[in-house]
Amino acid sequence: MKVISTNISEIREIPYRGKKVKTGIYKYPVLEGIYLEREDVKDDNVVDRRYHGGVDKACYLYGVQPYPFWKGIYPDLEWNYGMFGENLTVLGLDERLLKIGEQYKIGEAIIEIAQPRQPCYKLGVRFGSQTIIKKFINTTYSGVYVRVLKDGLVKSGDIMVCILDKPENPTIEETFFCLYQPEIKRSKLDKIFGCKELAESCKKEIKSRLDKLG
Repeated sequence: MKVISTNISEIREIPYRGKKVKTGIYKYPVLEGIYLEREDVKDDNVVDRRYHGGVDKACYLYGVQPYPFWKGIYPDLEWNYGMFGENLTVLGLDERLLKIGEQYKIGEAIIEIAQPRQPCYKLGVRFGSQTIIKKFINTTYSGVYVRVLKDGLVKSGDIMVCILDKPENPTIEETFFCLYQPEIKRSKLDKIFGCKELAESCKKEIKSRLDKLG
């Protein structure tokens, strides 16, 4: 896997349901790279810390490969890397293969896969249509939030190298499906919930689904 673009944002004020809200989803590429820290990307802007930033969501990665798919659906947008609010746009990122808890060296930093992205209404604002939320959760293109185990600079062109495999753990795709798909077997939910490296916010949602099954 290879970093194609490093992205940060400025805070923007956007209209939503008759009021103005602030967001950091409008990210843009920066040539000098970005510095990954334990709870944030340095100089990036995180507005709502209930859902972004923190140890389990220190940095967001999204793949290059889904971009043509989304461009086909939203051809009239002004496209650039960072469109999904990702800090790192990565060639070869595949949610079907990435496993929770895997660790990677990327530039000077070391990261650990923590959870898939759970989209909110601000992605809909970014794309000019809230219909993208349903489309997003019906794909495998969730992207990944990571923990930063070692701070460091990451630049375009850096290679993402696995240094700790977790073959027994669920993939990002499996986890994403268990968060959203209506028909999921208890055995699948148990597997996801039992993964100790899974982010706590995801565990709470999986636990809620298990409780409803009785």
